[in-house]
Order: sequence, then structure tokens, then C-alpha cells
Amino acid sequence: MTSRLRQFERHGIVTRTTYAEIPPRVEYALPPLGEGLREVLEAMGTWAMAVPDPESGVTA
Repeated sequence: MTSRLRQFERHGIVTRTTYAEIPPRVEYALPPLGEGLREVLEAMGTWAMAVPDPESGVTA
């Protein structure tokens, strides 16, 4: 996942902000180019939450 997010960052789809904390913290955000994907990403998130967890057999 990290390598995919870094690719998105290189292409301007996401921005990455790192914080010098213990433990380290990184935040990703959608710049204007990435905002065009918001609807698709939200639909994917909705779908992912509806998929049953194979370990517990319960949906999130």
C-alpha cells in the first residue's frame, strides 16, 4: 500500500505530510487533482465496509 500511495503522490493525486513524532505519523490528503476521485473513493470505501470479514463472518 505504501508504494501505491507514493506513486499517487508522484502523480499529484495525493499529498503526503509527515510528522516527526514517536511513533511516526503520516497523513494523506486529496489535492485538487485528487478531488476528482473523491466520489469513486467514497464508493469504494462504502463497498469495503459492506464486505464480510472472512475471519469473523461479520460485516463491518
